[in-house]
Amino acid sequence: MPIEAESPEERGYDTIKYNLSESSVTDLTLADIGLLNPGLQLAYTDHRGKLALRQLLAAQYPGTDVADVLLTCGAAAALFMINTLLLSANDHLVVVRPNYATNIEVPKAIGCAISYVDLLPATQWQLTAAAIEDALTPATKLISITSPHNPTGMVLDEAELLKIIALAEARNIYLLVDETYRDICFKTPYPLAATLSHKVISISSVSKAYGLPGIRMGWLITKDAGLYQQLLCAKEMIHITNSILDEEACCQFLQNGQAWQQRINQKAQHHLQLVQQWLQAEPRIQAVMPAGGVVCFAAIRQGLIKDLPAFYDTLLTTYGTLVGPGHWFDMPMNYMRIGFAWPDTASLQQGLLQISACLDECIK
Repeated sequence: MPIEAESPEERGYDTIKYNLSESSVTDLTLADIGLLNPGLQLAYTDHRGKLALRQLLAAQYPGTDVADVLLTCGAAAALFMINTLLLSANDHLVVVRPNYATNIEVPKAIGCAISYVDLLPATQWQLTAAAIEDALTPATKLISITSPHNPTGMVLDEAELLKIIALAEARNIYLLVDETYRDICFKTPYPLAATLSHKVISISSVSKAYGLPGIRMGWLITKDAGLYQQLLCAKEMIHITNSILDEEACCQFLQNGQAWQQRINQKAQHHLQLVQQWLQAEPRIQAVMPAGGVVCFAAIRQGLIKDLPAFYDTLLTTYGTLVGPGHWFDMPMNYMRIGFAWPDTASLQQGLLQISACLDECIK
């Protein structure tokens, strides 16, 4: 996937001066979270995940029971397990586009039929139940949506979510709701989606909203006991349990999660204001401002730059700035995802100015 092959980890962080490509908040350190448990036995842990951590998550989402929570190796593992369990080459998927690449590329690898529901800037990137319904077929097994959405920052309206859930229930289809960003930047206007129906699966992690991608801790939540058991079996076949170190670190962190959430949200909202100010002064870039999450999906106005790959290469090699170009999300190259919560304030401001400077050079 281009989003992985061209990621900062693969390019080398030392090659990037202004990293606006990240879709998460600033990475934390072990010292930041005060991880300390020298007596921790390095053994297998509960296959469902550390009980105390599942209890914390269940308490965080009203309407959720500890038996509904399955800990996974990041949200990516949850997405892989759900797609490979529910889809075969004979099935059909409805998925929103643009999207985080895994939500599209794993179903492609499975070989199932796929119908895309394209989100459009003209309608503020909003998803409608009517668009989902139009894409359904008798072979549809799974609907896959994201809210708050990556890369646009769209937040699904509660009424539309309830309509989509009703469609899933009426047709006996599962609905996957990627809610990785629900705890960051803005208030998601509805309860955790999985608490609203047995046909809904919610997934999340501490990677994006909390800056802990290195501990690889995510979870899925479903109130369908039979589906939960199948997903548990899938997890056991892939890696049996999570790392006990990752689970311990995550548990210690989330015990003080609300304090971290407040601090992170303040920074994210401040940085969003800086992006908005830059966009108001930069007429060559247009964007629908995000309603949640930590990314903005902006676009260079059509026709301004003839060689867009060369623009992104110049932006990195000459101006030291990396953004997420449109092809990371199967979108035209004039689109770019700008991550505004990972860099510090000075780096964000300078990175935005570098985009403008690169436009000056490439439009000549």
